Amino acid sequence: MLLMIRSGLQILADHPRLYLDGGCTPGREWFRLHGPVPSDRVWTAKDDTLALPKWLGLPGLRHSIGLARWRHFSLDTLWVLNGIVFYILLFSTDQWMRLIPQSWDIIPNAVSTAIQYASLNFPPPSGWLQYNGLQMIAYFTTVFVAAPLAIVTGLLMSPAVAARFKTAKGFLNRQMARTVHFLVLAYFIVFILGHVAMVFTTSLIENLNHITRGVNDDSFGGLVLFLVGVALVVAAWLLATPLTLKFPRLVQHGARLVTRWFGDFLEKERPVAKFQEKDISPYFWPHGKEPVSEEYRAHLAQQFQNYKLKVGGLVENPVEFSYAELQSMAKSEKITQHYCIQGWPGIAKWGGVPVSEIMKIVRPRPEAHYVVFYSFGHGFGEHAGLYYDAHKIEHMYHDNSILAYEMNGKPLSELHGAPLRLRNELELGFKQVKWLQAIEFVKNFKQLGSGEGGFNEDNEYFGYRAPI
Repeated sequence: MLLMIRSGLQILADHPRLYLDGGCTPGREWFRLHGPVPSDRVWTAKDDTLALPKWLGLPGLRHSIGLARWRHFSLDTLWVLNGIVFYILLFSTDQWMRLIPQSWDIIPNAVSTAIQYASLNFPPPSGWLQYNGLQMIAYFTTVFVAAPLAIVTGLLMSPAVAARFKTAKGFLNRQMARTVHFLVLAYFIVFILGHVAMVFTTSLIENLNHITRGVNDDSFGGLVLFLVGVALVVAAWLLATPLTLKFPRLVQHGARLVTRWFGDFLEKERPVAKFQEKDISPYFWPHGKEPVSEEYRAHLAQQFQNYKLKVGGLVENPVEFSYAELQSMAKSEKITQHYCIQGWPGIAKWGGVPVSEIMKIVRPRPEAHYVVFYSFGHGFGEHAGLYYDAHKIEHMYHDNSILAYEMNGKPLSELHGAPLRLRNELELGFKQVKWLQAIEFVKNFKQLGSGEGGFNEDNEYFGYRAPI
C-alpha cells in the first residue's frame, strides 16, 4: 500500500491539478500542487510537472511518470490479486459476518463508541470475538467501498475503457475519476494512520497477536513479528527509489510482464469515441519541445513551401511528398479525444491525410510490421535525441489514423506540430509524433535507439503498447 501511494503521488506530480469536469482548462481545477498557469509565456504540460522528494515520490525525479506508472500498475495488479484471494477466503467462511453490518443497530453503536474514544474512555477490547460498531463500519468501508472504488476509478482513467463504455464525457469522465481516485488515496492514508494509532493505544500486545498470529494471548510473539514486518516495510521504503533508478529497464520489462495481459485485453476491438463540434475543448495543453534545427526554422519561415515528407524503408515505392501534395490528397476530418499519459485529455478536430492513402502509394512490403515516425523535434532529458515513435502497421489502416495538418479548422500551429503530426487514436498522446519529417516502414524496431519502440520508451521508460 505504501509503495502504491508513493508511485500514485508521483503520477499526480506529472499533472498536479485535479478537476471536476471532463476538461482540463487552467483555472478550473479545484486542487493543485502548482501555481497558476502563466499567461505571459508558453506553458507546456511538461513545464507543469513537479519533482517530489526521493523519499516520498517513487522514484521522485521530475519527468519520471514512466517508471512511476510501471511501479503503480504492477503493484496494483498484485494488490487486486491479493484482494481476490481475500474475498474468496472471506466468503467461503463465516468471517464475512465480522465485516458486514447485519442490523441498523450498527449506527447508534458506532456513535456511542466514537463518543467513548473521543472522551479517551475506551470501550473494552472485543475484536477477538466481534468488532464494535465503529470498527465494523471502518473495515466495511475500506474493504467493500474504498478498495473497489480505487479499482473502478483507476480503470475509468483508461482511454480504452473510456472509449468502450463511452465515459469520455459525462459524470464518469477521466478527470472526475482522477479526483475520486485522489480522495480514495486520502481515505486510505487516514485509515492507515488511524488504524495503526488505535492498535497501539488499545491493548497493543493482544492486538498484535490477533493480527499476526491469530491467537488471543499476551505473549510477545506478535510484537516480534510486527517488528520484523516494520523492518521489511522500512527497508522497502528506503530501497524503492534507489533500486528503481539503478535498474530502470528491469522495472520497465518486469512490470510489463506483470501487466501486459491486461493491456492486451483492453486493446482488443477497442473502439474510438466519437465527438461533435460542441465537444471541442476550449483549451488544449501544448506538449513537447519545439524544433530548433536550422532546417525546421527555414521551413517554418517559408511556410513549408519547400518541405518534403520522406516515406521509405520496406516499401516498393519510396516517395517524398511536398506539403502542397499532401494537402491536395483525400482529406479526412475527425473529432477525437487526445489522452496524455500525464492525465489530461483534450478534444480537437483534426484534418489531414489518412495514413492509409500514403500506404496505397508507397505500397509496404509484406515483411513490414511497424511504421516509424520521425520528428524534427528532440526529446527531453540528458539523452535528448531526435524524437521518434513506432506504431503497429495494422493501426495505420484505421479510419482515425491521419497525418494532420489542421487543428480545429485552422492550419496546424508550430506549438501543436506544424506542418504535420500523427493522429493514431488507438494510442496515448506521447505516440502522436509532431513536426513530422520522415516515415519509415520496418520489420521491427530493435535496431532503433534502445530498441524499446520510441524516444520516450527508450529514455523515460514508457510502455511501447499504450492502450491505457
